[in-house]
Amino acid sequence: MVCMLLQSCGGRAGSGVRFDADAVAAADAITETLIRDVVNEIAADSYAGRAPGTGGDRATRKYLAARMAELGFEPGAAGGFWDQPFALVGINTRQPARWGFARGGATRAFDQGEDYIVVSGRQAPVTSIEAAELVFVGYGIEAPEYGWDDFAGVDLNGKVLLMLNNDPDWDAELFAGNERLYYGRWSYKYESALRQGAAGAIVIHTDASAGYPWQVVQTSWTGEQFQLPSDDQGLQAQAWMTEEAARELVEFAGFDLDALVDSARRREFAPVPLNVSTSIRLETALTRTESANVIGVLHGSDSRLANEFVIYTAHHDHLGVAADMASGDGIYNGARDNASGVGIVLSIGAAFAALKTPPRRSIMLLFVGAEEQGLLGSQYYASYPTVAPGRIAANINYDSGNIWGRTRDITFVGLGKSSLDRVAEAVAEHENRELKPDQFPDRGYYYRSDQFSFAQIGVPAFYFRAGTDFVGQLPGWGEQQLNAYEEQHYHQPSDEISAAWNFEGMVDDARFGFLAGWVVADQDRIPNWNPGDEFEAARQAAIAELDELSAR
Repeated sequence: MVCMLLQSCGGRAGSGVRFDADAVAAADAITETLIRDVVNEIAADSYAGRAPGTGGDRATRKYLAARMAELGFEPGAAGGFWDQPFALVGINTRQPARWGFARGGATRAFDQGEDYIVVSGRQAPVTSIEAAELVFVGYGIEAPEYGWDDFAGVDLNGKVLLMLNNDPDWDAELFAGNERLYYGRWSYKYESALRQGAAGAIVIHTDASAGYPWQVVQTSWTGEQFQLPSDDQGLQAQAWMTEEAARELVEFAGFDLDALVDSARRREFAPVPLNVSTSIRLETALTRTESANVIGVLHGSDSRLANEFVIYTAHHDHLGVAADMASGDGIYNGARDNASGVGIVLSIGAAFAALKTPPRRSIMLLFVGAEEQGLLGSQYYASYPTVAPGRIAANINYDSGNIWGRTRDITFVGLGKSSLDRVAEAVAEHENRELKPDQFPDRGYYYRSDQFSFAQIGVPAFYFRAGTDFVGQLPGWGEQQLNAYEEQHYHQPSDEISAAWNFEGMVDDARFGFLAGWVVADQDRIPNWNPGDEFEAARQAAIAELDELSAR
């Protein structure tokens, strides 16, 4: 192999990482044309938004298998197939037009859509809550490592819990400051309420605490939702409520929302009964369907390491078609989210296929389904992996590419968590780019995309996102573009490809991910989490399981 020391390629001297000239040349296979073609194809109206279990879903999977076959990848699912199928339960809750709350002889009702969104948390045709007491539980967090318990041993069985979004963010020593942890995710809130035996939970939405506007809740939590089949019993009702409606509800109960929020900012907080009761009945149409992850493999060249994998992921699904098309375009094309990520990963596959010699470890392209439903496809893969978790060197995930042009920087969500930092730093110097941690830490991106499913089984992950320092633009311009997309196009029918898209940044970010994955695939040791990281124990357990198997 002809190798160039990082020092001579703009990388860190003494890092021990070497870039092969063949790898640098193979990166040229990543092109705007390839990525654009993928986006144009699967974000077209004919794919009808790629909702799980639909014709658009099946057409997307067929297309991805064909493209990987063209690149020379082999089917990577069981039995020599491209698809790793998984069953889904469709849950379409008929949300009542009004939701009432009672205090003494008075009542107050709120409007579906405008004030609240509610769905059943159970795979059952009917769920109901009868005259349950409403209790404010602050952030709804139990975190012994921070000495924090919002429930304070109070019996909340059968109650409906009103809780704040996000996690405590005002102290750098507490819950990582303004970096949102899993404690701040809506999924944690409902799981936490269920552990308390609650009947239901209402999360108070603000744009700041959620990281997206109310319209995203409206579009993402109405119509058919999907879950993996389960016998576990969830909450009777999982709800969101706008801050304005929650304020009105709390005032109706005789309290002040600002005062309650202030009380929740203290360790000594205890649940506050609001002396309000509520009843709700949810009828749910249940269906069963199937989606699949699509898996392609390029085998490694080292006989000892070829059974270890670097896995690239991008989710292939989106939200489908709006139930009501009367207002115009109701197709959620998902061009940026995530046809762009699919295009990036396929282009990275083209670069690996262009290598004269494959890397020592094997490469997997994994296009997961039902991500928009709660990371279901990657969750299924993590539960039924085609490769033992201890043999997955790293995951590299792409979700929503940079459509605005080249940046001097690149965002690594998860920087500081694992030995992958050194790889990313080396590639950044090689590519003459500034590596930055999550530039919007309050939005909790690490727990919102598919790398989270891999982290939970111990696999360190790169999650590369767009930078904000755009070439030829004034400071702040990049952040403005990202925020405008979140406010206007995220999970909306307007997420479509247009002539305004600039693919140069996507090409650069794909090239970065290719080189990072190549380094991991070629180095001697697999990456590990930094000591004390929340996922370190899972990695150790996965490797110990391999050691135990090899000792038998």
